[in-house]
Amino acid sequence: MKVLVVDVGGKNVKLLATGRRTSRRFPSGPKLTPAQMAAGVLETAAGWSWEAVTIGIPTPVVDGKPLREPHNLGRGWKRFDFEAAFRCPVKVLNDAAMQALGSYEGGRMLFMGLGTGLGTATVDDGKLVSLELAHLPYRKGQTYEDYLGDRGRRRLGLRKWERHVHYVTDLLQKALVVDYVVLGGGNVEQLSALPPRARRGDNQNAFLGGFRMWENSQRPSAE
Repeated sequence: MKVLVVDVGGKNVKLLATGRRTSRRFPSGPKLTPAQMAAGVLETAAGWSWEAVTIGIPTPVVDGKPLREPHNLGRGWKRFDFEAAFRCPVKVLNDAAMQALGSYEGGRMLFMGLGTGLGTATVDDGKLVSLELAHLPYRKGQTYEDYLGDRGRRRLGLRKWERHVHYVTDLLQKALVVDYVVLGGGNVEQLSALPPRARRGDNQNAFLGGFRMWENSQRPSAE
């Protein structure tokens, strides 16, 4: 099956199709609506062919439907008909969960996406579970995302931000009893050192996760 994978981030929408080696992208942003995303994908993917689509978006997804509007995008995602827009079968999941599935190498893994926000998911014995830890309270009336996301990095500076990344990674690793942690997202390159039992992810793994959704008939759950 030929699959088009769409990774919707806070800064860019990236896409890759089966058989293609180089991804394409176009700008995202806080006002991006799902209709604009779909139109941008169809324009940017001109010349490619596909039979099904996987879309990763930065918001909780249950049974293939966004649970609420994305925090860092425009409105309209909850009720948007993705299959009508792309005229083919579509699977929608949380963007961090999609990258987690593509990063998985066995055992019990925690994925943390250090990007515009903070995305989290686990994979245990091949089962994908999307988590929503970003907006839980962390300290001083602020959330984990307020500290580990892009806003926290700019506010705290790199050294303090990295200390919080190490502390939270260790905290969640112990709380969720995982074998290892994968740190992904655009800001992982800002880390000078990795926490114990953690490895760097690759943003390209989001595409692999999108392909795996169809290969393994994955249906991620949410907590």
